[in-house]
Amino acid sequence: MTHEIKPNMRAGAFSRGLSSAFAYLKKQTYLFPLILMIVVVFITFLLQPQMFIKVKQLNSNIRTMIPLMFLAIAQALVIINGSIDLSIGPLMSLSAAVMVTNLQTDSSISQYILIIGLGLLVGIAAGLLNGLLVSWVRLPAFITTYASGYIFNGIALTLLPRPGGHVPDIVATAYRRAIPLDIPMGVWVVLFILVIWGVIRLTRYKTYLYAVGGEPRAAYNTGVPVVRNRVVTYMIAGFLAAVAAIFLTLITGSSDSRVGDPMTLDSIVAVVLGGTAMSGGVGGIAGAIFGVYILGFIRNVVSFLRVNSWFQTLVDATIVLIAIAAPGIIRLFRKRTIK
Repeated sequence: MTHEIKPNMRAGAFSRGLSSAFAYLKKQTYLFPLILMIVVVFITFLLQPQMFIKVKQLNSNIRTMIPLMFLAIAQALVIINGSIDLSIGPLMSLSAAVMVTNLQTDSSISQYILIIGLGLLVGIAAGLLNGLLVSWVRLPAFITTYASGYIFNGIALTLLPRPGGHVPDIVATAYRRAIPLDIPMGVWVVLFILVIWGVIRLTRYKTYLYAVGGEPRAAYNTGVPVVRNRVVTYMIAGFLAAVAAIFLTLITGSSDSRVGDPMTLDSIVAVVLGGTAMSGGVGGIAGAIFGVYILGFIRNVVSFLRVNSWFQTLVDATIVLIAIAAPGIIRLFRKRTIK
């Protein structure tokens, strides 16, 4: 005797399967960006095989992604924490301006280290300012960091009115030529970051980071120091923006007061591509790193195919829009499927 399967039973089974798939991807946020990165790298290899055959060229291409990588990690931490930082690009520009205007091509290593420390302090201080305004004064993060970004830009333009500045030749040359064990410098940087993140995951900070981003009120009721955690997160983001400025100046040997402006959107796009939810509480830095590589290799393909640059901006904005709208679309689709 055969039993006819009712349409609503099929819909229910499909909905449960869809829910299970989304639940798994929610836990393994790095999985989808990893697969997407492999696909993008494969396409890039088919179009530009010489990029992967020559180690120096591969090293050069990956090295240019390092500044955005640190910005994306900073943005990922802030977004996971339930906030956002629209000043991250201008802050990188400010830290870079502080460093290159206080250095010369013949500066000693000790002077370089001292100025690097100053640039890092600027990043931490700026992050502290953002954190206090957002968490303690309770101003909206979107508006606050958007405004502070203009402040950082203004200071950077005052320090460096036009592109220029200096980095010690000995340091810049050593960095550009470095390919330890014939492995691109960008790969070593990623491995170092993942080791540090593995250590951080064992601390209370990681637990608080996700708790505050997921349910801040519930986290507060259970004794989590919400304000302190968000302030610390913004300070870490500022520190990482300054680190991005260090790598940027090592690549270019100088800086530009507006170089970080477009990188704010780039960092958000990379974070979204990496599987981090804009609503907070979900994601990780591994996905953000994959997102940077996806974005970088896509732009290499776009450049190789000679597509107009405005198209890349359109794609970036579309990715962010889809990421914001996706949760609502999924909920609507699930409701209709159940009915």
